[in-house]
Amino acid sequence: MAHIIELDDSNFEQEVLQSDMPVLVDFWAVWCGPCRMIAPVFEELAEEYAGKVKFAKVNVDQVTEVVGRYSIMSIPTIMLFQDGNPVETLVGVQPKERYSDLLDEVIS
Repeated sequence: MAHIIELDDSNFEQEVLQSDMPVLVDFWAVWCGPCRMIAPVFEELAEEYAGKVKFAKVNVDQVTEVVGRYSIMSIPTIMLFQDGNPVETLVGVQPKERYSDLLDEVIS
């Protein structure tokens, strides 16, 4: 399985905001059906973009400070961070190609 970092309020800044590579963050919850639908896609992308993009997950029920800071209102929400800033936000289930296209844009 791909390396996907579990984020919380204590490691978000170091793993995302201070990262030297783009970071794709999945805001999710255990009880969220659509979140479970995109989990395998997220894992596939993490394998395909290993070494080029960092992948991380935030459980919205446990990580309240970060969720509030980025005004996460619906899940799944996927945010792409580059140089410590959110550069794209996708809400809801998207096709894998949408995520791939987004990642290809930032690493090219």
